[in-house]
Amino acid sequence: MPLELKPPRPGKSPYWTVRGTHLGVKLDRSTKATDRVTAAKVRNLWKSEIERGLFAAKGEMTFLDAAVTYMAATGNEDHMEPLVERLGHYPLSAITQQLIDETAIALKPDASPATRNRWIYTPVSAVLKHAGHATQLKRPKGWRGSPRVDWMKPDQAFRLIDAARAQDPEFAIFLSFLLYTGARLGEALKLKVDRVALDEASCYIETSKNGDPYTAYMPPALVAAMANHPRGWDRSGEKAFRFTKCGRLYTILGRAKKAAGPDLDFVTFHTFRHTWATWMRRYGKLDTRGLLGTERWRDAASVRRYEHVDASEEARRADHLPTQGVENAWKTSK
Repeated sequence: MPLELKPPRPGKSPYWTVRGTHLGVKLDRSTKATDRVTAAKVRNLWKSEIERGLFAAKGEMTFLDAAVTYMAATGNEDHMEPLVERLGHYPLSAITQQLIDETAIALKPDASPATRNRWIYTPVSAVLKHAGHATQLKRPKGWRGSPRVDWMKPDQAFRLIDAARAQDPEFAIFLSFLLYTGARLGEALKLKVDRVALDEASCYIETSKNGDPYTAYMPPALVAAMANHPRGWDRSGEKAFRFTKCGRLYTILGRAKKAAGPDLDFVTFHTFRHTWATWMRRYGKLDTRGLLGTERWRDAASVRRYEHVDASEEARRADHLPTQGVENAWKTSK
């Protein structure tokens, strides 16, 4: 039976379906289209892909197979649903640079290169690498965005955490965790109790944005805060923090910022990561190579954004420049 369009089934699904066989490839898939015209375009696209050999042969691993395995192994499902819907039927050998570029434009037509990279290129790359399918993806031009580093001074960070503690002690500990580990929001939200070792002042981050696990050191101030978790640590298998990434979480942060003062309006959850990196450079005296050694970034280019937050050793040599009595002149004029 050739590929035919089947209308929506009342009470079952609002979408048209393609059913039939073409060149030996059997299909029975929803087009995700509610009108016949769009559904016909999808059917023609699939027919063309079959003719071009882009549908997986029997037994060949598809992007769907690889994505399911990746999500099961890492627990990371971020941005996967639209990718699986669009690329799921393709064999891994068909996931080319051109196809990924076309997918990025189709799924995020008005997005910036940085957004397309985060939603398309990064998760596709992670799935392919996990499946052992070596490929060198070219990221969209400008994908790094405009490097911007907003960070808090110590008194600002401590005021914000105090304000958070007044409304929710666990939330204050959560913010302290972000501040003293440099963990991303998603990493902290997924942290399990079993991966926290207070006696060793460390915790194990199983899934990160770049797919690499790492062990985060917890300084004494954070260990003390974590030890006072209101729900304790005898909760094997549970998440360390009860929060989820939703509107309520951002509302809690907004209330804490408002209570802490107007100078903290700029703060987002990612600001805590920038603050940690900045403090590690200014107070921990880590240079770019040292920050890279913390395993929070894969390449030096991502770390160089923090080079300007503190005067370099070379710049401080300005202390040795001739002054011609400038200091005394200022004292005299006052």
